[in-house]
Amino acid sequence: MHVSFNLAADLEAALKTAASAAGFDTALFAPDVRTADPRHGDYQANGVLAYAKREKQNPRAVAEKLLAALPPELLARYDAAIAGPGFINLTLKPSALLNWLNAFATAPALTAGASTAYAGQTWVVDYSSPNTAKQMHVGHLRSAVIGEAICRLLAFSGAKVIRDNHLGDWGTQFGKLIYGYKRWADADALKREPIEELERLYKLGNDATPADSPALEEARQELVKLQNGDPASVALWKTFSEVSQRAFDEIYTRLGIRFDHYLGESFYNDKLEPVYRELTSLGLAEESQGALVVFHPEHPRFAKQPFIIRKGDGAANYATTDLATALYRAEHFKADGIVVVTDFRQGDHFEQLFLTVRKWFEKTSRRVPALNHVTFGAVLGENNKPLKTRDGGTIKLKDLLNEAEERALTVVTAKNAERPEADRFTEAECREIANVVGIASVQYADLSQNRSSDYVFSWDKMLALEGNTAPYLLYAVTRVHSIFRRGNLGAPGSDALLALEKTATPPETPNEIALARKLVHFSDALATATTTLRPHFLSLYLYELAGEFSAFYAAEKVIVDAPSIRARRILLCSRTLLILETGLHLLGLRTLQRM
Repeated sequence: MHVSFNLAADLEAALKTAASAAGFDTALFAPDVRTADPRHGDYQANGVLAYAKREKQNPRAVAEKLLAALPPELLARYDAAIAGPGFINLTLKPSALLNWLNAFATAPALTAGASTAYAGQTWVVDYSSPNTAKQMHVGHLRSAVIGEAICRLLAFSGAKVIRDNHLGDWGTQFGKLIYGYKRWADADALKREPIEELERLYKLGNDATPADSPALEEARQELVKLQNGDPASVALWKTFSEVSQRAFDEIYTRLGIRFDHYLGESFYNDKLEPVYRELTSLGLAEESQGALVVFHPEHPRFAKQPFIIRKGDGAANYATTDLATALYRAEHFKADGIVVVTDFRQGDHFEQLFLTVRKWFEKTSRRVPALNHVTFGAVLGENNKPLKTRDGGTIKLKDLLNEAEERALTVVTAKNAERPEADRFTEAECREIANVVGIASVQYADLSQNRSSDYVFSWDKMLALEGNTAPYLLYAVTRVHSIFRRGNLGAPGSDALLALEKTATPPETPNEIALARKLVHFSDALATATTTLRPHFLSLYLYELAGEFSAFYAAEKVIVDAPSIRARRILLCSRTLLILETGLHLLGLRTLQRM
């Protein structure tokens, strides 16, 4: 028997079929299936009310007609009832819950079930995007963490995902950096702490080249030499880029992030002129006060705010590069969707960019990809101001992660001392646990928030073992692992354990049923997080699942004598572990078996 992974989508299709059988105008009827309040069922179909109002019919009578047309195979899986003026509540029967849990018993089965949503689609995700020759700081955290989670969600849902780090590796700052490098470079510092030394040299170069000074003209000439391909200047620029990428990759490795491409601004240098020519020939771009601009008179905010794609002095800007980037992704990668992850302050730029891209592609009969600007708020200190060091400086991301690991180590060491001596971790084990917990705490503190909001960075909250935190969820995972260890049940997902779980009967007790229902709704949380590009929906689900498991475990003994009861409770523990670990990995977190 086929069991659908995404039950909500399955219900949408079944209700559409029933509506047709009941004589509804299916062009006007949308079932509008949503996850229900658990007190009322698993799903609620709300579409009857809108349809009845449009057709000037009694909504409850319409709901009864629809209910009567539901196929027997659907009613074998759900208890269906009409509530209020015409809502249809659908509650999965225990046997249907068991069927779903058996169908999605392993990581490959979950992946196969989820991968139909975006199958055959290619999505390019542009995230992190730091500037070459500068250290990554706390402001880079959200783009990196949110972008990686979105990549994993899309890939799990079947998309081919191309991760692109659009580095800021070109522009005026390099003239000043080369100016500073030639005067004050410290060879030993470049070997010891290269990215820190480059950042120091840029600051010196920037301070030494005030506006209208002869020094600034020298820095500009260094940039001209670089842009004209002077071999010595290009060699320096390549060195800066290589040093920077090594420093970035150290951070990305700690965060579990990888990229397929590092196509920075420099990659598009030779692709800008065709953009100017084509937009001008299409009548989209025009000269205005010496600059080349695109107007969007139909837009309420941008009617008098031109989108400048070439400055008055003939220089390119971010808009030029971003247009060339969109074209390359559409044509070279054949992207069905493009996601750009930046902070909210770039909202106007990307809204104008995407407006321009849509008009441009439509005029040239190019397929327009789904264009998504994923924005996020700021990271605040506990004073509700942007997070800074004590002396008011910018917090380096490397230092933030180091502090997270050290604070986690303090907590782990204290907890370890409370364990029976024979069961204590070694110092190396404590450090490994602290590494996972510390990094995960920083990641999850970000991902558990609605990305559109600012959030307050609090060490005490993010490292707490209670509440919606990484330590709480990681501990929930280790609790389930401990059940299998103490019960000598073998490894979760092993053939022997899967064979035992096949003997399980449907859930019976209220806590068993509540946990089973929560497990089945993994597909809904996944779909919502992926379609909205908002990972916090998955974070909230995992937190609620951990709470549901805690209530189940407090009320029900797992290792009991009765074989059927033991089998179904072991199955519930196995699926909880599978979905918690799967979900946390989708968010980019590593998990532990003991902590």
